Amino acid sequence: MNPSSFADRNFRMLWTGQFFSICSLTVMVPLLPFYLAELGAVTPEANGLWTGLSLAAPAVTLSLSSPIWGKYGDRFGRKWMVVRALIGIAASLGMMGLAQTPMQFFLARLLQGACGGVVDAAAAFTGSQAREGTEGRVMGSLQSATAAGSLLGPLVGGTLTDVFGFRPILWATALLLGFCGLGAAMVLKEPPRETHVPHRENVSLPHAWGDVLRHRRMRNVLVAGMLAQFGAFGLVTVFAPRVQEMVGSAYAASWVGVLQAVTWGATLFGSLWWGRRNDRIQVEKNVCAALAGCGVSVMLQAIPASVGWLIPLRVLQGFCFAALVPSIFLVVAKASHEKQRGVAIGISNSVLVMGQIAGSLWGAAFAAYLPMEWTFVTMGFSFLAGAVWLVASTRHAVSTPSFTTIMMRWRTNDDKQIDL
Repeated sequence: MNPSSFADRNFRMLWTGQFFSICSLTVMVPLLPFYLAELGAVTPEANGLWTGLSLAAPAVTLSLSSPIWGKYGDRFGRKWMVVRALIGIAASLGMMGLAQTPMQFFLARLLQGACGGVVDAAAAFTGSQAREGTEGRVMGSLQSATAAGSLLGPLVGGTLTDVFGFRPILWATALLLGFCGLGAAMVLKEPPRETHVPHRENVSLPHAWGDVLRHRRMRNVLVAGMLAQFGAFGLVTVFAPRVQEMVGSAYAASWVGVLQAVTWGATLFGSLWWGRRNDRIQVEKNVCAALAGCGVSVMLQAIPASVGWLIPLRVLQGFCFAALVPSIFLVVAKASHEKQRGVAIGISNSVLVMGQIAGSLWGAAFAAYLPMEWTFVTMGFSFLAGAVWLVASTRHAVSTPSFTTIMMRWRTNDDKQIDL
């Protein structure tokens, strides 16, 4: 196998693992209140509390663990981080199926975040293996796996659960992901790693955080990405009530499902389109355009009185959102050194997850104290703020250091810092 090219076999394995992991996790998310009621959270107050905690749990542990796993991937091989993530999610799903109380389910969700992270593990592997000039296309294609899994998971989850129940579905998806993990261990191939480990490869996590945040290009896209995640996850708190307000309680669930499917369908097609553009056009320009499209579409969702008008707006939102996460990972992969790429992507994922957590919390607060329409405007403004930040910071940024400069810095054995 030619190590300079991104082997089709590697890509097919990564796509399959990412698709099934996202599909398995999203099968349960819309049905969490029902499963938690089965586990004992029967009162509205208890059910709401445990649902909120269970939704937030993986994001918290993922934000803490991503840089650590990235560091281990840089040292021992990024292939094994993909395997670890698939096996970790399989184990957590199995524990969810065995849970007898809401607390046990919550602990399993914490394990999911701590041992999961398929998306950033696959991105780190891709950033090291993809042929130069095709990285954007490959990152975009991996995003299509996330979109396809997010589209299919909720659609089949309700039907399968009605037929088989919650626990058999959790056990079946755990077994499927376990096989994916074993498949990744056998199929994925990396170039032979150097046996000599220079000093800079053993950089500490605080040092690595400093490297990422001091690098202007990475810092700029991460701030924009965090604002985008804030807007996207804050929107989740008011989207279903907005639809219910427009159509009434009888058809709200059906319309929410249709609109979610429309959004992820647009993301599926958009990920391939944006990926090709990232190989031809400066990535920051694409991110700015996508942020602006998301912001406008989210703000306009506060206006229609008929639910049908939300369909084209959700199509635009999903299509533009497809550009954001893979583009950010692409910038980080290109701007970081090969020996520290895994930890850089892990840190980047932590920053994005922080935006998710903040968006969920503040979105709920805005929904409680602001009219629903103004919450949509606020979340749309968060996307637009990301675009404005990226335009302003890119315009005033100095050029990033050359590859030679990075190599000299990496080989230096002292702890002097260079402002990138």
